[in-house]
Amino acid sequence: MSVADLVASLRESRGFRHKTDIVDVVGALAKRLPHGTRDLAQAVALGDDCAALADGDGYLLFAIEGMVSDFVSAMPWFAGYSSVMVNVSDIYAMGGRPLAVVDALWSPGIGAADEVLAGMAAASVAYGVPIVGGHTNTRSDAAQLAVSIIGRAKALLSSFNAKPGDSLMMAVDLRGRFEEPYPFWNASVDAPAERLRGDLELLPQLTESGLCDAAKDISMAGTLGTALMLLECSRVGARIDLARIPKPEGVALARWVTAFPSFGYLLSVRPAHVDAVQALFDARALSCAVIGSVGAASQVVVHHRDDAATLWDFQREPFIVGKDEVT
Repeated sequence: MSVADLVASLRESRGFRHKTDIVDVVGALAKRLPHGTRDLAQAVALGDDCAALADGDGYLLFAIEGMVSDFVSAMPWFAGYSSVMVNVSDIYAMGGRPLAVVDALWSPGIGAADEVLAGMAAASVAYGVPIVGGHTNTRSDAAQLAVSIIGRAKALLSSFNAKPGDSLMMAVDLRGRFEEPYPFWNASVDAPAERLRGDLELLPQLTESGLCDAAKDISMAGTLGTALMLLECSRVGARIDLARIPKPEGVALARWVTAFPSFGYLLSVRPAHVDAVQALFDARALSCAVIGSVGAASQVVVHHRDDAATLWDFQREPFIVGKDEVT
């Protein structure tokens, strides 16, 4: 597959389309709120992994994730597990530590809810994050699930802090498997809880030590879609080398860049700190590499050797936030 063909397939993918829908949602809210979507209480604008509210000498973090209904119906246990796992990842992606989650669950009967709840409980135990309440409707005609989380951060990792000249780094746990037929790379369920928690602790360590202040967890948009979200929020572009993206053996690049890993982050790192950041992930046997360079231009270009194509140009079209919403 050529790079141009890869770009074309990504732009039509479910992960990209779900993210570009955010532009319309943000615009609809902005028209109806007195200060638009720039609430003065927030330390960061919309587009980050969590809302960050100044709180004493740190920040209160607040986020929510909804599971797509076909996933909940087809894989209820793993959907329940994932609903907690991805929220936990959002908190750590902001340099924080999670405090608790609540859920909203709809199901056609308690039997249909049981596996979802079992999965949620398993993730709660594995990550050490309590489920403290929620809303349940077991008389619904369809399965739906959303989970919300709060956490605290001493210092922030933010999608708005990438700078021209930074190295774009990817850190991912390759010790997993796909949950077929979905794009979910599961390196969590079979891993020891102590390892899961220790791996995630690297993220707040990075920002508290001053090694990094810009990050985003790899989401349903995959590696390249997540890169677009991070770069757009920071009003920068990048050149990304597809050959340098860490990936599991035997997995095609086209599939891997659309994968949603249980542990996967993009970091925008000042050059002086790249080696130190790399060493932290290496010490925990996590795959980490510089996959590109951040620049001042609005384009994001991906290449494999001499084959290159423009993935996105923020001047021509927004990805997740309109120009007026990025501060």
